[in-house]
Amino acid sequence: MNKLKITFITVIVLIMIFVLMGPFYILEEGELSLVLRFGKVIDKQEDAGLKFKMPFIDKVTKYSKKLQAWDGSPQVIPTKEKQFIFVDTTARWKIDNADLFYQKANTFQRAHKLLDDIINSNVTKIITKNYLREAVKTSEEFVKNDAQENSNQLIDSGETTKEDNVKAEFKGRVELSKQMLENAKKEISDYGIELIDVVIRQIKYSKDLTESVHLRMRKEREQIAQLYRSQGEGERNKILGDMERELREIRSEATKRAKEIKAEADAKSLQIRNKAYSKDKEFADFWMAIKQYEKLLPKMRKTLTTDPDFFKYLYNKNGK
Repeated sequence: MNKLKITFITVIVLIMIFVLMGPFYILEEGELSLVLRFGKVIDKQEDAGLKFKMPFIDKVTKYSKKLQAWDGSPQVIPTKEKQFIFVDTTARWKIDNADLFYQKANTFQRAHKLLDDIINSNVTKIITKNYLREAVKTSEEFVKNDAQENSNQLIDSGETTKEDNVKAEFKGRVELSKQMLENAKKEISDYGIELIDVVIRQIKYSKDLTESVHLRMRKEREQIAQLYRSQGEGERNKILGDMERELREIRSEATKRAKEIKAEADAKSLQIRNKAYSKDKEFADFWMAIKQYEKLLPKMRKTLTTDPDFFKYLYNKNGK
């Protein structure tokens, strides 16, 4: 009995010693852990709960699985037309490959330093390759309205010609941010980091640029207004041209129809007159002569003789 009691106590003591050595650890929600043995990763845990490790031999390193924010320091960067602006950028990232992150970055502090170098480098590359207007504008519709000036800008700089300026693409700040993300994402993935987005948070002009920017903005608005005026004038000329063509067609059709009606009336009149003339030729001659007298005699100021046959019905009751 004593041996059983001693054995039981010994087991209890060993268990207590084992627990005191720390074989368990707690993994919180939103965390992941790497179990290291002699510097090598032997296990990775991502589900929250009570986890086991070998006391004294294994070491546990925990990382957050949540999205992390990166805030860069504002940089002074020259644009393609050599105008300097302050660019403030932010980004979000998370651990994508915990093993690789541990080997290459190891700590969040080191990860932020890597992000500083990679993101800032790509922001500078993209800004310097594009014009100031591309970094400033965010609305796709606004960029589209200003496409003509961008084309002119490219032509003036000698980087494109009138023949291919229609092929030029104008991106805006959103597209530039996407390019920064794509470029930086390729580089940072080697460190077990997934870059979620890169956003140009704020752009400031230097004081020296303020006046030139205002002048540029006014010029842009004037060019857009001129574009609308030109489009309106072209539409007006098109409408007037259509109206004039339709009017000519209507007049031509009306003239043609009027001539047809007149020809039909003349033919019918001649038919009636011939029919009447054939019934009583003498009366017809008399009637037509009377009608001619009504038209011509009021206009005659002087009559030298009445001998012509035309006056036969005036002085001869028989018309002879």
